[in-house]
Amino acid sequence: MSIPAEFMFEIQARVDEPLVINPGPRGTRRIVPILGGTVSGPALTAEVIPGGADWQYIRPDGVLVLEARYTLKTEDGALIMVTNRGMRHGPAEIIAAIARGENVPADAYYFRSVAEFEAPIGKYDWLNKALFVGLAERKAGLAVVRFHRVS
Repeated sequence: MSIPAEFMFEIQARVDEPLVINPGPRGTRRIVPILGGTVSGPALTAEVIPGGADWQYIRPDGVLVLEARYTLKTEDGALIMVTNRGMRHGPAEIIAAIARGENVPADAYYFRSVAEFEAPIGKYDWLNKALFVGLAERKAGLAVVRFHRVS
């Protein structure tokens, strides 16, 4: 059985260089400031407000675990909070290329997330009432996540 999911929108978040805290009880901790960005797709158009961050740690097995928190502002001024949790891993040479800022094909590594949205009741309430899975990729200075609503 497959799980039906519908593409809703893509977030392109501009990110700064990570702040690195070496090593802690969970592994290497990284804090990646979110500088802004865009949201576009059939269901939502908005901007990513600067000031959020992606709190990450790299486990001893090489898996990067993330929790990003940031805010969207829609064209009509509504504010929507996003909490996006996920993981990224892949072959060592691919992860090293990403760390160097190289663009690598998204299908060369695993990068998935699950997002929770806190939107105002009304026009954007549909975001509060569904599960969203993100198919993500990391580019130089940019995190790209294509969100799909699970039916």
